[in-house]
Amino acid sequence: MAIADVSIIPIGTSSTSVSAYVAYIQQVLDHYEKEKQIRYELTPMSTLIEAELPVLFEVIQKIHEAPFEQGALRTATSIRIDDRRDQPLTMDGKRKSVQEKRIEQ
Repeated sequence: MAIADVSIIPIGTSSTSVSAYVAYIQQVLDHYEKEKQIRYELTPMSTLIEAELPVLFEVIQKIHEAPFEQGALRTATSIRIDDRRDQPLTMDGKRKSVQEKRIEQ
């Protein structure tokens, strides 16, 4: 399992607001989540996606294309991937590890 932090910025739109693009991207993510292929969390600045690496890349390509489908003329996508192979990796597990260390100190 890998975790990606993805930020997609539509460029060349008629408005400075991007919420409609984000809502459309969420519809794509909802489809994959309903199929139990991913888990995702929308944050104020990006989206976190948890999936097996091949699925993760497929989803990132789909959501990168989404603004073009909505009329954007250009899209800038930033991706950070955490892919740990020595033990299972999940968003919940990463949060739990940090919380446990805060309690210990």
